[in-house]
Amino acid sequence: MKTTRFRQSLMATVFTGWAFSASVTGACAADTPTGSASSTAPDEIVVTAGHTRSELNLSGDVIQRELPGMNAVKAVELLPGVIFETADPWGNNEQNSALYIHGFNTQQLGYTMDGVPLGDQSYGNYNGLSPQRALISENIKSVGLSSGAGDLGTASTSNLGGTLAVFSTDPKDRMGADIAQTFGSYSAFRTYARGDTGTFGDNNSAYVSFVRQSARAWDFDGEQGGYQVNGKFVHRGEKGTLKVFFDWSDKTEPNEDAVSVTRGQKNTPYTRPYLYPDIDAARAYLNSKGMPPAALGANYANYFSDAQRSDYLTYVSYDYAINDNATWKNLGYYHHDDGRGVVAFPYGQYTSVFNPYYPGQNLKDILGGTGYGIRTTEYRIDREGEESTLDYRLGNHDLQFGAWFEHNSTTTSRRWYAMSPDATPYDTPTDPLFTQVQSLITNNVLQTHVQDAWHVIPTVTLQAGFKSSLQYANGLMPVQPRAGSYSGASGALPTGEIDTREPFLPQAGILWDVTPHDQLFVNVQKNLRQYMTYGLGGASPWSLGSQTAFNLFKAYGHPESSWTYDLGWRYDHRLDLGPLSGIGGQIDLYHVDFSNRQLLISPNPTLTTFVGGVAILENVGSVTTNGVDMAMTMRFGPHFSFYNGLSYNRSTYDNNYVNGTTVVGTAGKIVPGDPTWMDKFYFDTNYENFDLRLIGEYIGRRYATYTNDMSVGAYRQYNLQMSYTIDDSVIRGVKDLQLSFNITNLTNTRAVSTVSVGAASNTYAAYPLAPREYFFTVKSSF
Repeated sequence: MKTTRFRQSLMATVFTGWAFSASVTGACAADTPTGSASSTAPDEIVVTAGHTRSELNLSGDVIQRELPGMNAVKAVELLPGVIFETADPWGNNEQNSALYIHGFNTQQLGYTMDGVPLGDQSYGNYNGLSPQRALISENIKSVGLSSGAGDLGTASTSNLGGTLAVFSTDPKDRMGADIAQTFGSYSAFRTYARGDTGTFGDNNSAYVSFVRQSARAWDFDGEQGGYQVNGKFVHRGEKGTLKVFFDWSDKTEPNEDAVSVTRGQKNTPYTRPYLYPDIDAARAYLNSKGMPPAALGANYANYFSDAQRSDYLTYVSYDYAINDNATWKNLGYYHHDDGRGVVAFPYGQYTSVFNPYYPGQNLKDILGGTGYGIRTTEYRIDREGEESTLDYRLGNHDLQFGAWFEHNSTTTSRRWYAMSPDATPYDTPTDPLFTQVQSLITNNVLQTHVQDAWHVIPTVTLQAGFKSSLQYANGLMPVQPRAGSYSGASGALPTGEIDTREPFLPQAGILWDVTPHDQLFVNVQKNLRQYMTYGLGGASPWSLGSQTAFNLFKAYGHPESSWTYDLGWRYDHRLDLGPLSGIGGQIDLYHVDFSNRQLLISPNPTLTTFVGGVAILENVGSVTTNGVDMAMTMRFGPHFSFYNGLSYNRSTYDNNYVNGTTVVGTAGKIVPGDPTWMDKFYFDTNYENFDLRLIGEYIGRRYATYTNDMSVGAYRQYNLQMSYTIDDSVIRGVKDLQLSFNITNLTNTRAVSTVSVGAASNTYAAYPLAPREYFFTVKSSF
């Protein structure tokens, strides 16, 4: 790597604590190996130098200080331009989470863990798993966010709006153990334990870690949590490094039902808890036809609902140094998921489903006599893949050639069960009454990329490259629904193959070290989102209601694509201005042209948590986005720092669309769910063994429909963290004994967290913000 004056200066001015600084990375992915993180000091936010695009990183220590066990995706909401919402303080509940970055939503971003693709984070997942299921939070080394444009070598088919990359820690050099125990509000507890072998044999090392977490949901009687195990082995040889990783995750999360909001609605509830475990009250809740109180409308209570997920993930990687100028990196992985979403529902809500299967029969008796039945959406994922990258230095050029292949087989089934009086959210339903529908989709993905970073002079680098993205997907429907049982279906549900090929997705950028402390970057990049390969809902061609609709979309539909333009300035300066001793950060101006936007038009007039049946999928035009992200840390000597992340984003629809014969006026309207203004801050102070941090965020007004006729208000939220570290000399054999205390939602703010957008006007669904909660953690090393 050619180290410029800017990077040399930053090597000498990396600040610990909450400071922005630039890590020492090269000008392209050839300098930062795929599947590895840039080096960061503990407890810092890092502005990554050496890239022609915006890239910010959080260290694992920062995440644990926010809240032990926090989801990596929730942690990045500290960064400008990012909004992540969920109804629990850890960010672990997947049903009610939502992420927006620069107008792009969760499913339009890319996600990896040590380079392994994690899919598009759909709740009914078909091609991956969430970062918190892939890696124990305490084992995170760092999280990197490339907003707007991801690396060409990213293993993702959905990274229109950028990439979130999570990296795991390696085993420690010395034998030892780490233990952390958290207790908190609503009977919360989290136990983390890790054992490291230290270096043994011929430069080998390994660790095994375990987590058990449980917490009662704050507004209903449900225990959310599970178990997780990570293991990692590393061998460092003379010519290369071998790594083997394993993850097992098993969790059950009773879910918060969304509150349905309609225009003119009176007495909208703040929460929508379920009725479990009071079966007698649940029976009395229904009328003789199995219907809940009519006055509640869509905000009736189910008996319970939950998400059950069990995952196995493993990878093997080997980085081989061919010579001083060439390195060949290879990674192979396998992932298996077995999961289900479970809903215990009032049977009167689903008579149209049961009548074709049990015509003229007593549905209450068929379903077990409680007045409730159980509906599941059951998932199986088996996917394996390989990644290979060659980095080669040729004079002033850093070249990279790479390829990624994945084979994925996924089955999704909709099944219906009787419910006994002693049923719980923690049971796995067995012996279904019938399988209503089942899809089986196989998908092969091949992506290749080539890029070159040309160091024209020591202070200027030109970077250019392109990737090719090919997807070959084939969907079958082993079980078809009976006529009249599946809302929106006309005849048999579709089957068939769709092959999409985009051979040229270019990227170009310039990096200029203007001074030893200032760096300018420019980047232009085209990205593509391949079609979702999911058979029961979602914006997928295989979720359409007929073979004719599928054939038409196959013939005339297009994958979503985007052109992203970035212009930015990174800076890091030592100062001597009274108390102000340093300032660093990044300003990023961006423009995005988003084309072939896909819209899932719901068949239901009122948006609820569980939208049944099929919707219409269409390409409905383009979106234009303009914005700016500003991140800055001011340092006041060794004991105080203040970080602020301010962002402005305006994403607007360019076109109206047609629903049936109705023209829906969306042209010029702001993309819902993503606020125009956001501001985040982080104040940190430390004195000897004591640390205190105050974190705050302002989330601006968010529109909740495509025509902007409904919205949710702005809110502010604050979190507080205090910790005290006891010196090693106090307790013999115990190192780094730390006591920490966290308060989330310090002011007990009531607001809408996640907005579920799915209608043009008059209705949306919402989840509440979690109330103030307290957590106490003891952790130590041995």
